[in-house]
Amino acid sequence: MPDSHRPAASGAAIPDDDLGPLAPFRHGVFTMLWSTWLIANLCMWMNDVAAAWLMTTLTSTPIWVALVQTAATLPVFLLGLPSGALADILDRKRFLFFTQVWVAVVGGLLALAIFLGVVTPPLLLMLLFLNGVGLALRWPVFAAIVPELVPRAQLPAALALNGVSMNASRIVGPLIAGAVIASLGSAWVFLLNALLSVGAAVVITRWRREHKPHPLGRESLRGAMRVGLQYVAQSYHLKGVLLRVAIFFFHSTALMALLPLVARQSKGGDAGTFTVLLAAMGAGAIASTFALPRLRQALSRDRLVLLGAGVQAATMAIMAVNTSIWLGVAAMALGGAAWLTTANTLSVSAQISLPDWVRARGMSMYQMAIMGAAASGAAVWGQVATWSSVPVALGLGAASGVAAMTLANWRWPDRGVMEDPTPAGPLPRPSVTAPPQSGHVLVTIEYRIDPANAPAFRALMEDSRRARLRQGAVAWELLHDINEPGRFVEVIEDASWTDHLRRFERVSAADVALRERKLAYHLGDEPPVVRRAVRESTVRGARAPFGGFAS
Repeated sequence: MPDSHRPAASGAAIPDDDLGPLAPFRHGVFTMLWSTWLIANLCMWMNDVAAAWLMTTLTSTPIWVALVQTAATLPVFLLGLPSGALADILDRKRFLFFTQVWVAVVGGLLALAIFLGVVTPPLLLMLLFLNGVGLALRWPVFAAIVPELVPRAQLPAALALNGVSMNASRIVGPLIAGAVIASLGSAWVFLLNALLSVGAAVVITRWRREHKPHPLGRESLRGAMRVGLQYVAQSYHLKGVLLRVAIFFFHSTALMALLPLVARQSKGGDAGTFTVLLAAMGAGAIASTFALPRLRQALSRDRLVLLGAGVQAATMAIMAVNTSIWLGVAAMALGGAAWLTTANTLSVSAQISLPDWVRARGMSMYQMAIMGAAASGAAVWGQVATWSSVPVALGLGAASGVAAMTLANWRWPDRGVMEDPTPAGPLPRPSVTAPPQSGHVLVTIEYRIDPANAPAFRALMEDSRRARLRQGAVAWELLHDINEPGRFVEVIEDASWTDHLRRFERVSAADVALRERKLAYHLGDEPPVVRRAVRESTVRGARAPFGGFAS
């Protein structure tokens, strides 16, 4: 927490008596943008189905088919953090409009390549990668705007409706794509995607949103990315979430990546079989939403995630040896339920631990973990299938997935207690005669501690280190005076005066509680002494802080 100022009282809760599941639709802007999200999800699933099936017509080599999944998801892994940072610092309306135009252009190019008969496996993968770039840019900005579209009390319902959009499109999208492929061909699916994306872009232009520049100015992209990474790196809870979601999607993507080949191996397998299996997975996902509340009450997060991994593994094992379409539909429905249960459990776990100011960056890294794991998993399990067979790859993925999740729960258990990310309210900024225009800002806070309490105070200051770095500080140190055993000095370094002031806006309820715990160790009636200075020069190897400790 910046310095030793006390926070102002937090604002009153937003009054809202309507908490029904469809209440967010009473807000016209939410309804309008939710429709664009539905269209975007439909296009994504239609694109995936058409691309995967098109690749099977170009080649039967498993690695090429599996790389379709890699090409579609790898951009989200590579660009997730920059796009999350941009979503936090740019005009979100213009940014969202740009992503829709990008996807429309790529869809048109895909259709044109097929119409001209020049599409090849490498060209298809390249265009799918470019389409994935649009998806990578779009997802964080939409995740960031949802909280500003509805009152806070309606946010859970709004997020649930977004989940309905995703899973309904998982059913409808493949069915539309399958029908278009069967009657007209894959090119028309990509052309339809382009037209729908243009329509969604037009709808976005009707969003009358006024972009309000931040009083401290726009964060630099590099600085915003650094702070986002630091926030996650200093959060035990978020790192545990990212580990689990990466494990789950690395293994479960084996089924999605190889599903076109699994469909072909079924009796009478064709494009219709492939789309029916995908639709069954979506139906299972939607159905599982009704059981989620009870499951959350009955099981801890780790047990629920392990259950999802186990059911997903069973689905993969069944599909590895199954040739019946009806058994395949039932298995895929269970797999869809496991997929949504696991993903939703971990997504909610991540969302509730993130403050609003870093939400897009935090959730972009969550999406990076998913897509990075899916992209690498598709390549790995595709290669395993090439070396051996599709059933062997699915069997190995099922067994290793359950084993890895069990190990993660054992080595990185959920502690059940999270820091409260609720904003503590605006803090009074430090008054200075001449704010520095450049240079790193060093802040020291001097504590007087009973030497007998020094071990406990040091342990508490580890929490302070993590909190300062989460807020954006570039460095932190705790100094102990050799001559005065009860004197400790906390040193915080900010990249600039502006970055120092930003930390005053990022103080949470957990930071306030931590500050009170630190002050409980401080002796005397006067608060800890706070000093600020600007680093004007740095000698390599000599970064002695001020405050009586420089040699």
